Amino acid sequence: MRISKRFTLAVTAAALALTMGASAQAASHGGMKKIVIGTEGAYPPFNNLESDGSLVGFDIDIAKALCEEMKVECEFVTQDWDGIIPALVAGKFDAIIASMSITDERKEKVDFTNKYYNTPPAIAVPKDSDITEATDAGLAGKTIGAQSSTTHSNYAEEKLPSAELKLYPTPDEYKLDIDSGRIDAVIDDVIVLSEWLKSDAGACCKLLGTLTPDPVINGEGAGIAIRKGETELRDMFNTAIAAIRENGTYKTINDKYFDVDVYGE
Repeated sequence: MRISKRFTLAVTAAALALTMGASAQAASHGGMKKIVIGTEGAYPPFNNLESDGSLVGFDIDIAKALCEEMKVECEFVTQDWDGIIPALVAGKFDAIIASMSITDERKEKVDFTNKYYNTPPAIAVPKDSDITEATDAGLAGKTIGAQSSTTHSNYAEEKLPSAELKLYPTPDEYKLDIDSGRIDAVIDDVIVLSEWLKSDAGACCKLLGTLTPDPVINGEGAGIAIRKGETELRDMFNTAIAAIRENGTYKTINDKYFDVDVYGE
């Protein structure tokens, strides 16, 4: 789908080496001129690293719009999902914009802005599947794939205990396994699954159903994570989120990717 992980890591390492000094400098001054943003680059249509090294997706466009609204320069760094919060805490970048759900568990490690979108989880299955219900009973004895360290894997573990959960580092791997028949279903954000199913790569499968979010597990929507105590940066982002919602920039970006307003209630 994208370039190899080896190349991604090489690009990430080089970018980190160039940006760590800038990140530390930005954090040490009251008026920020530059903000380094960490993202995964492996979660289309929200964020994706293309073969030419460019980052695209809803998260990326929203981040650029927020930076323009705040009148700061933004630079992006890719980071594997499992290490993205530790990398933020270590000062490798100033903020995470990567479809990260605002949960109490994560709030113990980082602070969050207000949400910038909120969409529910869903289940997808092969088109010829005998599974008819997106429930624990309907998935009993089946194997469900999910990306590790996500609210979706936590949801499956808590709400679908009768199924066997198989974890993957990125959605790419679970998509390959369901396409080849090695797993029976997958769980992820409804938008992520819906957009995949529209593509040739998702021709194997169909959406079984949307799940009712659990606020404890799924959180309050996707927000921007920052280091603990950086209230000035949080307030800057919150003001900018409200501004792009008000001035129509958010809608323009939303409509570029989706048929519905993903901001939610």
